[in-house]
Amino acid sequence: MTKTQPRSGYTLPVFACAAALAALRCLRRGIQSVDSVSVDLLEPIITASVPIEQVSVIKTDTALAVTRSDPGDNLDLTRHTPVWAMVELRRVSEGEIEAAEEQILIVGGEGIGHHKTGGGAAIYDYAQRLLRVNLSRELQTGEKITVTLILPSGRQLATRTSNEAFGVVEGLSLLGTTGISQPLSAPGQLEIYREQLQQKAQLFDCLVFCIGENGLDLARQLGIDPQRLVKTANWLGPLLAEAGCQGVKSILLFGYHGKLMKLAAGIFHTHHHLADGRREILTAFCARAGMPSDLCSSIFEAASAEDALEQLRVFDAENQSNWVDRIYGDIAQQIDLRSSDCVFTHSGQRVPVGSVMFGRDRKIIVKSELGDTFLTQIC
Repeated sequence: MTKTQPRSGYTLPVFACAAALAALRCLRRGIQSVDSVSVDLLEPIITASVPIEQVSVIKTDTALAVTRSDPGDNLDLTRHTPVWAMVELRRVSEGEIEAAEEQILIVGGEGIGHHKTGGGAAIYDYAQRLLRVNLSRELQTGEKITVTLILPSGRQLATRTSNEAFGVVEGLSLLGTTGISQPLSAPGQLEIYREQLQQKAQLFDCLVFCIGENGLDLARQLGIDPQRLVKTANWLGPLLAEAGCQGVKSILLFGYHGKLMKLAAGIFHTHHHLADGRREILTAFCARAGMPSDLCSSIFEAASAEDALEQLRVFDAENQSNWVDRIYGDIAQQIDLRSSDCVFTHSGQRVPVGSVMFGRDRKIIVKSELGDTFLTQIC
C-alpha cells in the first residue's frame, strides 16, 4: 500500500501578509474582487498563491481583506480560521519617510496576542519581515501604510493554547521562522519519520534525535553530520522504540529544554495539547535538589519554562550558587534513564540514551554524562 505524504500548508504570517497585499491592491487599483495573491515566502525561497475570500474599500484610503488559514494536514487549531488585514494608505511629503520601517506600520488588532510584560503585539520577526518585504514592493515614493492585523477568533482560540505560559495573552501569536507549515503532528507523518529513521539506522550506530528545526540547525552548527540527524517532532516515544527495533546502538536527544524535560516524567509524546507538565516537573526537581520552598513556589508560578530558567540563573548569579547545573543535571540524567527504559519496554533492546538541552537563546544549558560522550564521539 502506497503511503500518502501528508500535505503541508502555510503558517499564519503568510495569510496575514496575503490579506494585507489584497487590501493594498484594492486601494491602489480600485479592484473590488481579488481571487488570490502571490506571497514571496522568503524562507523558503518560493512563492505561494493564497486565495482571498473578500476584499473591499471600507472608507477613503482604507480597505479590508479576508483570507482563511490552511495549515495543511496538521493538527492545528487555526485551521480555517479567518485572517483579516485592514490597510490605511496615505501620502506624505518627500523626505518624511526615512526608512522602510517608517513606511509600513504593523499593528496587532483584535485576536492578535500581546506580551504580558511590555504589552507589544506578538508579531514576531519572520512575520514582520514577510509583511515589510512583500508590501514595500507595492508602494510608491511618498506612500505610507498602516496595516492592522485581525484574528476574529484569536482570543477564543488562544484559550486552547499554551500562549499564556509563554507570556502572550488575549490572542494568538504570529510566529514561526518559515512560511511552510509542516504536518509534524499529522498521524501520517509518524510513518514518514519512521521510514527515514530506518534508512539512517543502516548508516549510523548513533543517531541524533531533534524535535524541531532549531535543534536541527544547532546540531549542524556544532558539526554533527546532517545525515545522522532524525527529526522527530513530538513523536519521541514511537521513534525511540523504532530505533531499538532497528538495532541502533546509541541515541543522542538534542532539544529545547521545555520539550525534553517532559521525558524526565515519562511523557513521550511532547505536544502540549496532550501533556504540559513542564512547571510541575521543574518544580519537583527543584524540591528534590533541596531548593528553599519559597523559590520552588516561584518556579511553579513562572509563566514559562524559559522564565523559570531565568529565575534560576538570576538566583545563581546573586548568590554564587549553581542551582541550574544541579537541577538540569538531574533532569538530564532522568531523561536518559526514562528514555532508555522506553526503548527497552517497547523493543526489548537496551540502548543507551544521552541528552543535550538548550534554551530559547539556542545556547546549551546542560549535557548529560552520556550526552557529552556521544556528542564528543560524533563531532
